[in-house]
Amino acid sequence: MSVTLRVARPTDHLEKVVEMYGKGLELDVLGAFEDHQGFDGVMLGKPGTPYHFEFTRKRGHAAGCAPTPEDLLVFYYSDADEWTAACARMAVAGFAKVPAFNPYWDASGATFEDPDGYRVVLQRGSWPPVPR
Repeated sequence: MSVTLRVARPTDHLEKVVEMYGKGLELDVLGAFEDHQGFDGVMLGKPGTPYHFEFTRKRGHAAGCAPTPEDLLVFYYSDADEWTAACARMAVAGFAKVPAFNPYWDASGATFEDPDGYRVVLQRGSWPPVPR
């Protein structure tokens, strides 16, 4: 089966969010559109990967913040040095490091929040998890 996952969400901070996710997660702009029936948007990802993100803004409409602190994007890093470097990039990109709402994520990871209140977890470990 060939499937591509797009995670789409609105933002009130389109330019800032695109810059932050691009720098913090090393994502490329895969596409963009302006004033498509009142919407602007940018798709970020890595060419050839089966997922990407779309951030949109509807002109004249406030998107608001994330519904809960459990609205997460989780990235697994099996290499400890890559995880450490990714956490540093997130901070430089402007993400705020925050305590996880669910303490599970703090045991082996770091949680970061964007200006809209959405959270990204960088988990130190592999998926699927290695049995202990």
